[in-house]
Amino acid sequence: MNTTPNPQSVIRNPQCCIVVAMAQNRTIGVNNTLPWRCPEDLKHFKTLTMGHHMIMGRKTFDSIGKALPGRTTVVVTRDHNLTINGCLIAHSLPDAIAACGDDTRIFIVGGAEIYTQAMPLADTLYITEIQSEVSGDAWFPEFDRTAWQEAAREIRHQETPQALEYHFVTYRKKT
Repeated sequence: MNTTPNPQSVIRNPQCCIVVAMAQNRTIGVNNTLPWRCPEDLKHFKTLTMGHHMIMGRKTFDSIGKALPGRTTVVVTRDHNLTINGCLIAHSLPDAIAACGDDTRIFIVGGAEIYTQAMPLADTLYITEIQSEVSGDAWFPEFDRTAWQEAAREIRHQETPQALEYHFVTYRKKT
């Protein structure tokens, strides 16, 4: 299932959604892992992405370690020799989008470099806002919040596996 898509084949305009969990200081990762444990966020991620294509960078794929069931994983890499069983391989974000075929909603799921490239294309942001500052070595890009309209917010708390307050927030790009 490793193919290199033809970018000329993109003739539709899918909804481009970014899914991210980030701290107040925009931290999204540390040592190629999530810097918090939040099972409900992982369930939220699964609900959003199930049945769709997910586009991610190779380091993000490495942090997950496998293709996730019920979704098509498109890995963006500069390595032209890379093959990953069960995943599509692309060498640029436009190629990755082309690999999504007829999917009307595609999900950009990381990491930092892919998020930066995808921000101008995104229609919807699904952000889990961790309500604290967290140390890390990967950050979500800064973006103009005035260009986005908050469409939904769900406030959540957890005590285990660690005490955490977080919000599931949906932003839609203003037209």
